[in-house]
Amino acid sequence: MALSTNETLQLFKDTGAYLRGHFRLTSGLHSPEYLQCALVLQHPDLAARLGRALAECFEDYGEIGLVAAPAIGGLIIGHEVARHFGCRFIFAERDPNAGMVFRRGFTVNPGERALVIEDVVTTGGSSREVADTLRAAGAEVVAAGSIIDRSGGKVDLGIPRVALATLQVITYPPDSCPLCKQGLPVVKPGSRPPGA
Repeated sequence: MALSTNETLQLFKDTGAYLRGHFRLTSGLHSPEYLQCALVLQHPDLAARLGRALAECFEDYGEIGLVAAPAIGGLIIGHEVARHFGCRFIFAERDPNAGMVFRRGFTVNPGERALVIEDVVTTGGSSREVADTLRAAGAEVVAAGSIIDRSGGKVDLGIPRVALATLQVITYPPDSCPLCKQGLPVVKPGSRPPGA
């Protein structure tokens, strides 16, 4: 049940999750477009479809014992990928003093084969942190995946990585943003507060 890039993006358009305007990304850069995965994943049937399609990208990777994701963005899609594999799902949370950590009693078994899954990759920072946290706990991190890759395929995590749709999103530094020069109000639509 593979989904093409066009089919994936059509789901975003159909649910109003492909936004056009003037946005400030988590990186601080500005962009005329934004993909809000939460608006797609609020529909359980679409979340299941995207999770199944993403999981199928890893079917040749052998046994997967654990799927881990960064909170908040990776929660729903990570859970759906784990459902496909019939394995456990855990998530890491950002601690201001320690980076990504596993809380809530989550454990990792030494040698456990794990995938890192999130909704959108831009710089790969969250996926990299979750992978490092898994390795520190003794897991073997097999690969990483996301619904959307906004980096144009440039992010290198040192492990295989897949996305259902890879885009080269236009971005501007705030001091040379043509949208700012036009006087268009800037919106911060992501899950992290500005500056986080």
